[in-house]
Amino acid sequence: MGFHFRFGPGDLLRCRFSLSPRWETQEAVRVLLSPHRQAYHLPWLRQAREAADKLDLRPLWLLMPRSGHHPDFLSPPPLGPSVTFEEEIARVRAADPEAAREDLRLSLVCTPGALESAAGQRMMADPARAVRELADLTERAWQALVEPHWPRLRALLEADILFHSRRLAAGGLEALFDGLHPDLRWHGESDTLTIERPAHHHRALDGQGLLLMPSAFVWPQVVGGYDPPWQPTLVYPARGVGGLWTAPAGPAPRALARLLGAVRADVLCALDEPASTTVLAHRLGLAPSTVSAHLGVLHAAGLLVSARHGRQVLYERTPLALALTAREPAAR
Repeated sequence: MGFHFRFGPGDLLRCRFSLSPRWETQEAVRVLLSPHRQAYHLPWLRQAREAADKLDLRPLWLLMPRSGHHPDFLSPPPLGPSVTFEEEIARVRAADPEAAREDLRLSLVCTPGALESAAGQRMMADPARAVRELADLTERAWQALVEPHWPRLRALLEADILFHSRRLAAGGLEALFDGLHPDLRWHGESDTLTIERPAHHHRALDGQGLLLMPSAFVWPQVVGGYDPPWQPTLVYPARGVGGLWTAPAGPAPRALARLLGAVRADVLCALDEPASTTVLAHRLGLAPSTVSAHLGVLHAAGLLVSARHGRQVLYERTPLALALTAREPAAR
């Protein structure tokens, strides 16, 4: 039993990572509906509840069965490593109405009474209008629930991709899948990735490869999905989600601040996970130009390394910087 991805020779070369603000919006809406997903997101929930109360999210919730199909046209797999919400929602709005009708039906039948409900019948009667209204509602949910927190979320997702990309480079697919989620099993003898599930489903990748996508809001689950013609996709919980909403650790150690200067030391200490200039500027409340200048000095001094991911350049501390940023022990 389980959800099986079968790799062919070409698929082994076509695994790629991406992140999706549209997917995070969908799953943020689902978190509001699912108490078992809320443990790590309580600070966000306290802010999001007020914003969510001003939205009528019931049409989206109707298409989120406890188990079963979620409409693929509402969350198409991203085409590049780092896409914007605007790019993604444009693809949703461009969905073919007749294909969307069947997609909606497959989702509605997974919830008893949903297809026969007034909202379900309205979607079936005019799928073009349903596509427009669901896209509009998703955009409002993005603006209210996710966009204000996107720099923090994006930093988490980019750091996860950087970590697992290195794991893939060092140990191959077996090492990669072994560390993504406890429900995943890689069977090297058959080149098959299995998600442990009570039901059985088989998907041959057929040369499309597998899209790997970290998510903050999908925790604690791992999700495999998309039927043809969509690219097969695996969505897994991002590393570090438990600390996503925690406050910064505090000012840099005093000795380090005297050595580097207070602001430059704060920039270095803020890099607990790899991050971009924009994310650090948002985190520290500084101008991006100021952060960029300090990053350049720290990089030249051998305290940082950088790596490009999509449109972003991520900075990460070197072993020397890790030693310098160790927190001072508490006074006795």
